[in-house]
Amino acid sequence: MNPTKSWTSGVGPVLALIVCGFGTARAQQLEPRAYAPSPTGLNFVGVGALYSSGGVVTDPSLPIDNVSAKLYGVSPYYGRTFGLFGRLASATAAVPFGWADVTGEVAEETRSVERSGLLDSQLRFGVNILGCPAMALPEYIKRKPGITMGASVTITAPTGQYDGSKLINLGTNRWSYKPELGVAQPVGNWIFELFAGVWLFETNDDFYGGHVREQDPLASYQAHVVYNFNRNIWAAGDFTYYDGGATTVDGDFKDDRQSNTRGGVTLSLPCGHNQSLRLTWAQGVSTRIGSSFQTFGVGWQLRWF
Repeated sequence: MNPTKSWTSGVGPVLALIVCGFGTARAQQLEPRAYAPSPTGLNFVGVGALYSSGGVVTDPSLPIDNVSAKLYGVSPYYGRTFGLFGRLASATAAVPFGWADVTGEVAEETRSVERSGLLDSQLRFGVNILGCPAMALPEYIKRKPGITMGASVTITAPTGQYDGSKLINLGTNRWSYKPELGVAQPVGNWIFELFAGVWLFETNDDFYGGHVREQDPLASYQAHVVYNFNRNIWAAGDFTYYDGGATTVDGDFKDDRQSNTRGGVTLSLPCGHNQSLRLTWAQGVSTRIGSSFQTFGVGWQLRWF
């Protein structure tokens, strides 16, 4: 058995799950207020930056020790709200760029891999299905807050840097889709949110020299408790759990099913007319297979009609 191949084949799928999370709609990112009501005709443009570092838990049968990674991502995005059959809808697109540095020990020898380039681009479409019809700004300001429910689908396109001769890539060479439902209940200055979705993955038919890699669906659940200090300042406590996502390569089953939890906090602050800053921190709580990372993020957004 080639020790280098064993190491990279263990880390490669894990890294792919991590780095493809950069963007506005992320595989495992914590996203409070993702279904918050807004007036129609609102444009928003921004950029988010993330830094993640920590250990990677791999299949224990692999001869790998002390696997760790540092990941950096920058994601510019644009979105707009609009009316769709009388309901509030939105569309957001992002094209992220990332850097990754992965280190591990194989047979007591330290090995490192570095990558930088484009990540897979993402498009998210969402629509409100309960509690918030399409409203222009004057009507929206007068609305009475109440329970809302929304649905969304996120599409990840295989535009990221990919080389079939390498096991660790920034792109995934496949399409993926995430349908999701979200419910939000305001209580005074508090908002309680629950989201449930599932990532569905197409086949990568050029995995490390033409092999075929498939992945089971990956269920994702989020819970957020948001507190609004005023119209422009809010904070949230965030929690996510995801399960599934086991892979096969040429029909050979891999023991890499995920069953992981993460917790974090988010703070949004105004920074000028129609602008805001968002600060985030998240930490892996429990990890079966995958990353046990600490993540710091900062984002800037500009809004206009």
